[in-house]
Parts: sequence; C-alpha cells; structure tokens
Amino acid sequence: MNELRGQVIHADDHLLVLDKPAGLLCVPGRGADKQDCLAARVQREFADALVVHRLDMATSGLWLMARGPVAQRILGDAFARREVRKRYLAVVAGLPVSPSAPGDWATIDLPIAADWPNRPRRIIEPERGKPSQTRWRVSARDPKEDVTCVELEPVTGRSHQLRVHLQAIGHPILGDTLYAPAELQARAPRLLLHATELRFAHTATGQAMVFTSPAPF
Repeated sequence: MNELRGQVIHADDHLLVLDKPAGLLCVPGRGADKQDCLAARVQREFADALVVHRLDMATSGLWLMARGPVAQRILGDAFARREVRKRYLAVVAGLPVSPSAPGDWATIDLPIAADWPNRPRRIIEPERGKPSQTRWRVSARDPKEDVTCVELEPVTGRSHQLRVHLQAIGHPILGDTLYAPAELQARAPRLLLHATELRFAHTATGQAMVFTSPAPF
C-alpha cells in the first residue's frame, strides 16, 4: 500500500476511512490528466471499495468509502438521512461575529445553485437555489493577522457549500482559488479547509464510529 501510506485511517470488511491530501481528486475527472484520484488508488488495494461521498479536490481530510454494494447502500442511505456527521476546520479572512452566544453554533441558511456561465463555481441564488445550511462557530481569532479559525458542520451537502457560504457572509477561506479575491488566495499555498471529524454508525454492527484528523495548517 505504498501509494496509500499514511492515508488509510481505518479498514475492515465493510468500510474504509481515509485521510485525503489536498490537491488530489476523490474520483476521476474529465480528461486523461484527471484520472489519478484517491478512489482509483484505493481500488488498486481494495477491489471492492466504492464511493459514497466526495471532498473537493482542494480540500483535505477524512473521506469514507464502502466495501461492496450492500455497505454502499447503507452508507448512502445514512448520508441521505443526514446521519453521517462531518466537521471541518477552516481559516477565513476577517473576524466574523456570530449571532449566537460565544462558543455556540450559528447557522448559515442560504440557497445554492450552479453558476452555469462560470462552472464549476456555485452562487447564492434565492429563486432557483437548493436549500443549504451550514453550522459554524469560532474556534480561534488572530486580530493581528485579521484571520479566524472556524469549525464548520454542513447540514446539507451541496457542492462547494462551505466555500460558498463563507464567501457569502464576507469571510472567504484563505487560499480559495474559486471564491476568494486574489489577495486572499495568495495568503495560503492551498485552500485552508480540512475535514477534521467523521461520525457514523458502522454498516454491519451499528457501533458508533468516530474518527478525527488534525488540520495540517
């Protein structure tokens, strides 16, 4: 498992938990130059590994795969019922003020739609956007650098949801080449967004599974 060294967090007969590096696709994209991806690398070692969700190419952190179609269906249903809990850490521009009490979670509730002329970007679109909710709270502030570390929990699972929602409230993620202005893109060598925690019930036993991954930034 040389090409997966350090990336397999958990493996059993039913599922896999991996730690995806930033800059690697989860699944193949269009074109010969986008065929290398974490799913393909995993499937060379675990032939029955199947995809149940995705992380953006620029995002790092915990990623869950099923082993076999039965586990894939169970996990897919769990995602659809919002029973899989995901938490992320991001570094954003500015010093956002939560409408909730300090330490409590606030919610961004803004509908998201595809920005067809500028794909793959997404936009906030009240008329045709799909309902989208993100819970967030401040983890740490750095007034000197004018940045804030925030914890994020997506309630829904729209493409680019966390990135679009943070941009919409005026605090884009540092290093975001799609949603941050050039000066904020230049402040980080990568998108500062990491999937830090994953919680779900095991497909075979129902046991509560919890995995964590510290942010590498």
